[in-house]
Amino acid sequence: MARRTGFNNDKYIAEQKTEILKRMERFDNKLYLEFGGKLLYDFHAARVLPGYDPNAKMRLLKELSDKASIILCIYAGDIERKKIRADFGITYDADALKLIDEIREWGLDVLGVVITRFEGQPAAIQFKNKLERRGVRVYTHKYTKGYPTDIDLVVSEEGYGANDYIETNKPLIIVTGPGPGSGKLATCLSQTYHDYKRGIKSGYAKFETFPIWNLPLKHPVNVAYEAATADIRDRNLIDPFHIECYGAAAVNYNRDVEAFPLLRRILEKITGGESFYRSPTDMGVNQAGFAIIDDEVTVEAAKQELIRRYFRYRCEYVMGFADRGTVERVELFIKDFGLTPEYRKVVGPAREAAEKAQTLHKGNEGIFCGASMELRDGAIITGSNSPLMHAASSLVIHAIKHLAGIPEKIKLLPASITDSIRTLKTSVLNEKTISLDLNEALIALSISATTNTAAQLAMEKLEELRDCEAHMTYIPTPGDEAGLRRLGVNLTSDSNFSTKNLFVS
Repeated sequence: MARRTGFNNDKYIAEQKTEILKRMERFDNKLYLEFGGKLLYDFHAARVLPGYDPNAKMRLLKELSDKASIILCIYAGDIERKKIRADFGITYDADALKLIDEIREWGLDVLGVVITRFEGQPAAIQFKNKLERRGVRVYTHKYTKGYPTDIDLVVSEEGYGANDYIETNKPLIIVTGPGPGSGKLATCLSQTYHDYKRGIKSGYAKFETFPIWNLPLKHPVNVAYEAATADIRDRNLIDPFHIECYGAAAVNYNRDVEAFPLLRRILEKITGGESFYRSPTDMGVNQAGFAIIDDEVTVEAAKQELIRRYFRYRCEYVMGFADRGTVERVELFIKDFGLTPEYRKVVGPAREAAEKAQTLHKGNEGIFCGASMELRDGAIITGSNSPLMHAASSLVIHAIKHLAGIPEKIKLLPASITDSIRTLKTSVLNEKTISLDLNEALIALSISATTNTAAQLAMEKLEELRDCEAHMTYIPTPGDEAGLRRLGVNLTSDSNFSTKNLFVS
């Protein structure tokens, strides 16, 4: 069953490229473009805009590669406290290293890394040393003196002038970084200040996919952005500067609107003239709204994303990563659209699978968990935990057997392999649990495939699980979560723990 597309990726890239080139011309062909959101693997955008390529921004930059260089910013405080990028489960500094590698693989130029608000943090120094010893240029920017109240001090040799200047030789400089608050804007303004001192009349613009300025304020796609940033309290609103100047509504978000008067004054101080921008929306170059080709599809996709965020924040709350206010905010969003968690098709079957497992193993100790997945053909597959494997492992095995047309009674994992793995875990590695998590089950499957044609056939179907929706009745263990992430499955889970133990490795 073909999935409906709501977004024309090729049109988007073409229109986005045109808009960026126009903005470059406006600023004498020297533009610092702040890239908000994710430069690569923007799975949020792909989920709410079906048809959007998660790497659309890199495809765009590839087309502009003869004109573009990239500067990567990372906040020293995020390095110090080891902030995690949730979709990959890695720290921001590790994500920065990963991003540099991937930018190079796309054939683009990385000018260097800027560690922002640098105050000699030990972890930031270690990160700087690591990069420099691998041949990557690193610059450090301290907190800007006078910011935000003393504009004369900010735009002076003691303010932006105290920052390292990054020599650039291309007209388009992409300034990006992992997560919000990485110092991208300050880096752009600092560079613009230094350029004007050198007689280069450069400019600044912003590329932020969400909120989409020409969709209604309460369009589910825009509300899904609010849900995605509920933890940092971003809030969409009608741009008051835009409506005052042009008499037309445009959607922006609170941080840009609140910062605009100050930003305009800084730009006017740097340039010595009146700002080109009349509103925060003017600063943007986002053309995503013009590439939506089926609003009904994007509305439904965004509603599903709201429910995903609801489950995610509930899990983060019980793990201590999110506060109650974040959870309550997303609960209000789904109520505003008359949604319930069960609106997500895979939730009910997963819970039913857990109940069946509980009944089947009645009298046995332990927590019984269920999982379900909706395949591309619309089929709902379920799995549950057992002494042999985790619910995630059971789910994936059942799904690929279904896709390969393999009868249920045919075993993909022979006892010789599973027994060997369990012996390794208990007798050699001294682990307490013997059931296989998804990572272990996939390794066992690959071993079995060398001698079992059914296992080989099933393993070939793993790639068909990408972008499928799944739900589990427990917070996945690290091995389950990593396995599902690598398979590209869109997972949600109830805020239950799979074990009474406090530590899960």
